[in-house]
Amino acid sequence: MYLARSIATSSISSIGRRSFHTAIMSQRKAGVASPEELRDFVAKAGSKLFVADVRNPDASVEPGDQKSLAVAALPSDAHRPMAKNLIFDRDTKAMPLPDVPKETPIITHCGGGGRGQKAKDYLTAKGFTNVLNGGGPKETDCWAEFGDK
Repeated sequence: MYLARSIATSSISSIGRRSFHTAIMSQRKAGVASPEELRDFVAKAGSKLFVADVRNPDASVEPGDQKSLAVAALPSDAHRPMAKNLIFDRDTKAMPLPDVPKETPIITHCGGGGRGQKAKDYLTAKGFTNVLNGGGPKETDCWAEFGDK
């Protein structure tokens, strides 16, 4: 235990804290945008931003969503007004299309980014041209950039 801690501490010191943080955060699921990309995307989108929350509240269908729903509720008019729950169905590999122009800036998310990427790919295939995968509440540094929208 001491040896492992010593090696880890030595590694952090030698590569620097920022690099260590970057290395740890690279464990993010494939396709999830970086916090910096999300920050710039949200700023540029302004009031045109649309957030597609693709989580499923039905625990019998997506039991894993229950953890992220406990941390971040589904959107409503009062909570996360720029977001709408558009469930991505793993079986049909489809979701309802947002009722917005195809060039609308859209962030997709689920709990951690897996279905968020599938939703991004689906929307892109349907002609939406400005879509990022934001990961979800599990990606706290990303979530901080758009989770209140």
